[in-house]
Amino acid sequence: MDWVLVVFVLFKGLVFVTGMVFAIKWHYDREKMTVDRRALLGMGAKYLAVFMLLLLVVLFLTFGLARTLGMDLSLP
Repeated sequence: MDWVLVVFVLFKGLVFVTGMVFAIKWHYDREKMTVDRRALLGMGAKYLAVFMLLLLVVLFLTFGLARTLGMDLSLP
């Protein structure tokens, strides 16, 4: 059970580092070019779609791992 904490902390660190890299890249790219409002909304929609998809994947992986470890996830 001790390895679970290590894996979760490493995963959380990886998610934060990835998010920071994309945030810095986005701000850097935004300064380099002038983007019209339509292109900016399209890019934002793409990022939102990818974020929601990754959120669902993490949710299903978390519940799958919890069930594999034998945790009771039922509501009272």
